[in-house]
Amino acid sequence: MRFLGQPHASFAGDTGEPDADVRAALASAYTDARAYQRAIVALCTSRFLLPIVATGDDGGDGPDPERHAEMAAVLVQSDAGATAVPVFTGLDALTAWHPQARPVPCTLDDVAATAAETGSTAVVIDIAGPASMVLEGDVLTHLGQGHRLVELDDGGFGWVYAAPGG
Repeated sequence: MRFLGQPHASFAGDTGEPDADVRAALASAYTDARAYQRAIVALCTSRFLLPIVATGDDGGDGPDPERHAEMAAVLVQSDAGATAVPVFTGLDALTAWHPQARPVPCTLDDVAATAAETGSTAVVIDIAGPASMVLEGDVLTHLGQGHRLVELDDGGFGWVYAAPGG
């Protein structure tokens, strides 16, 4: 997965602090359809923290110095068996959910690509709060294609994307 090698250079020096405007958008996302769409607009330009954990370094009685750990993205699974990629708007939300997870700064493109690569049907933002939001279906498909949701001057919403070769 492309995000595991190198984090985005644009996030160098990121302290993991959440964006207050994004958190406010998440808090109101389920009040109505327009609020949900506005939250997606805010997320399209946000930095996320993708949790990764070390796997393969435990020999059963604790870490084994002869084994080499690999880093893997964390997925969550519903009771029905569907998987989702959890991401976080801030280090506080990530550590509240999984204190041992390491944060990898990424964009919504990275998150959507991770969902596609892992066969996940959803992305769950701030699963442990303070306010959660789920991206799935057509929304996740558009995001995975690099599209951005924007609010139009007439109050509607539309998907924008770069033209091929442009």
